Amino acid sequence: MIHILVTGSSRGIGAAIADALSLPDIAVIGHGTASGIAADFTDPTAPAKLWAAALERSGGGIDVLINNAGIFEANPIDRDPDDWADGWTRTMQVNLCASAALCRLAVLHWRANGRAGRIVNIASRAAYRGDSPDHWHYAASKAGMVAMTKTIARGYARDGILAFAICPGFTMTGMADDYLASRGGDKLLADIPLGRVADPTEVAAAARFCALEAPPSMTGAVLDVNGASYVR
Repeated sequence: MIHILVTGSSRGIGAAIADALSLPDIAVIGHGTASGIAADFTDPTAPAKLWAAALERSGGGIDVLINNAGIFEANPIDRDPDDWADGWTRTMQVNLCASAALCRLAVLHWRANGRAGRIVNIASRAAYRGDSPDHWHYAASKAGMVAMTKTIARGYARDGILAFAICPGFTMTGMADDYLASRGGDKLLADIPLGRVADPTEVAAAARFCALEAPPSMTGAVLDVNGASYVR
């Protein structure tokens, strides 16, 4: 039995990933307020508590960690300076620091037990092309996820620990709906050669591939799911 911890599994991309991994030989341990184990990532102690609870639920072994939980909150530069700084702190804590803490615990777990493992980090197209003027912090947090993924891949491949990042563009979740509406909808879609935003199931298919099928030599790879709106 393969045990997979998926953060942010209650809705959107996370729920689609959990569904894609619902196979007879896989046990998905979800994290979220609506399903799985609740953990508030604005609390720096929450990732360790989540990891401990997931280990207990798995019977002592997690094989794959998928970091999907994240927030996308506007933070205009003309806000009160303290509020603007708080916006950065909150987004970095939830999107990057919580993921880093879980990656650390996963690597320590696998190395201590002499076992292989996989990490899949759901980053964003924003890591490479940036985002709106109100979302400097979001783009920076996702760029950090990509850099962290590559560092883990380079540092622990010899231990059988593999790491991958997935960078979706706009994806049809509730969060994406609000953003599309705020940015003009059709005008924004014109920037996507495919002519539509991604479906969560498309991102989930990439996550499932990285979690279960990607060959070891692909470790460190970053997969784009953005309808050719940003090609590297």
